[in-house]
This record gives sequence, C-alpha cells and structure tokens, in this order.
Amino acid sequence: MASMNNLLKEGPKVINIGLQQFYSDIKAQGAPAVHVDWRPPAVKEELLSKLLKLRGKRS
Repeated sequence: MASMNNLLKEGPKVINIGLQQFYSDIKAQGAPAVHVDWRPPAVKEELLSKLLKLRGKRS
C-alpha cells in the first residue's frame, strides 16, 4: 500500500516506448516522461514469403 500512496502523492512517471505522439501528449500535460525510439524488428522477406505461402497467398 505504501507504493500506491507514493503514486498518489508524486504522480505517475512514464517510460514511453515507440509512440512519439503519446510521449508528446504526456509532456504537454507536464508529466515527467522519457521516450525510447523503438520499432519491432523487420520481418525478413524469406520468412514473410513462407508465411504467405502457408496461407495460400503466394505460389
């Protein structure tokens, strides 16, 4: 319960991962926030081709 009381007294702290607009909105509210520019790794063309083949999308 002590951590809940601290949250209510101090307010939330945000670590934003990937969504720049969300980070900007949080900062505009005056809340402390850190932004991490992250994107999921790209799917390799070979893997994508195999997956599409399994679904019948490519020959």
